[in-house]
Amino acid sequence: MKIKFLGATQMVTGSCHLVEVGNKRILLDCGLIQGSHDSELENEKPFRFDPKNIDAVVLSHAHLDHSGRLPLLVKQGFNGPIITHHATVDLCKVLLEDAGHLNERGVEWENRKRERKGMELLKPLYTLEEAINTQQYFEGIEYDQLTEVVPGISVILHDAGHILGSAIVELKLTENGNNRTLVFTGDLGHSGAPILKNPTPLHNANLVIMESTYGDRLHREWKDTWDEMGEIIQCARNDRGNILIPAFTIGRTQELLYIFGQNYDAWELQKWEIFLDSPMAIEANKIYSKHSDIHNHQAQRRFKECGNPFDLPNLHLTPSAEESMAINNIKSGAIIIAGSGMCNGGRIKHHLKHNLWRNYSHVLFAGFQARGTLGRALVDGAKHVTLWGEQIQVNAKIHTVGGLSAHADQSGLIKWYQQFSGKPRLVLVHGEPEAQEVLMEKICDETSAEVSIATHGEVINLLNL
Repeated sequence: MKIKFLGATQMVTGSCHLVEVGNKRILLDCGLIQGSHDSELENEKPFRFDPKNIDAVVLSHAHLDHSGRLPLLVKQGFNGPIITHHATVDLCKVLLEDAGHLNERGVEWENRKRERKGMELLKPLYTLEEAINTQQYFEGIEYDQLTEVVPGISVILHDAGHILGSAIVELKLTENGNNRTLVFTGDLGHSGAPILKNPTPLHNANLVIMESTYGDRLHREWKDTWDEMGEIIQCARNDRGNILIPAFTIGRTQELLYIFGQNYDAWELQKWEIFLDSPMAIEANKIYSKHSDIHNHQAQRRFKECGNPFDLPNLHLTPSAEESMAINNIKSGAIIIAGSGMCNGGRIKHHLKHNLWRNYSHVLFAGFQARGTLGRALVDGAKHVTLWGEQIQVNAKIHTVGGLSAHADQSGLIKWYQQFSGKPRLVLVHGEPEAQEVLMEKICDETSAEVSIATHGEVINLLNL
């Protein structure tokens, strides 16, 4: 009875952990490694296990750094169930098919250059067809429902409050009369966030695997965050420029639209044209509306009394490439929400190319920017960036609104862990080393718990706990 850490170890992407009970083997997540080009090449390396020998996957949520290598797993021989929340099944259909399409398009573009040079042609990590094929293995379940995964391993999913359908995974493990409980947070949500419920408190475990993305910092109070957003919008209005918001299409985009609706008059948003420039985010809005029964009480009430909270009078949906390109003719008065959230792909890069050099433009970052991404470079103060071989001067005003994060901050992580009785052993994953070190020291000081930071390939025998 053991767990082996195979991803998101001292980094914030590539979540993947192997659990073995007797002769049964399951994965917790199977995510893409994201960030720099060199980091993403790691996705092409063989798995540290034979996919044919994996009996099942339990998926915490839909974000690609947790789900993005599932088609590759299936491609290499996995044919077991992928157990996750119903809403995650719906979101993964959108995300994985988009990833497959982008894989094909990226390789096609690169191969044109390679063919002219007589170089060996590349193959996509997986294709759109392979992403579609993966959907047949998904099995949706509800929160708080005990489900047998394989003999000796059962799961209960609890609402993590991170994105729609996100789950804290509680595994009940049995081997030769020995019982253990393993709890894996996936990504833990930011309490008090719009739309979603707060992370579910749990009380019993032998081992807790906890994310640590914001382990070294505290978020601003929600009121301060909304005040800051309003000030940025007013400043941009005074500058007569555009506002670019690189947003994760799942979760962050829906929160932004929801908050824009709540503050529509106070922020004078009727004076702007708002563009949702992401086919995937448009589809995600429909899924968030479909699963309104798992929204928090305030969001459910607003949905019932006021209609769809993701609709605004001046919101323009631009699914086609032609509609997206037309936005770049607008020099003033546009709020453009587009993916990707870290600016390492998607339509936001085109909008940055047309706006970064303008000193009256504004770029509002509303989420974590991993090392090696274009978003991180801009947040860190880059004076120039390169887009499609062209150097662009950064004259736009760059804003980081950290309080909007969908991840719990240091205080939220500690408070959630402190609800366990008996101080179970705690292992930190999904965080950069500096943040993990700070969080580990803080938890040790406050709880005297046994805390460690997972290393790649590390194995813990649960029978020793």
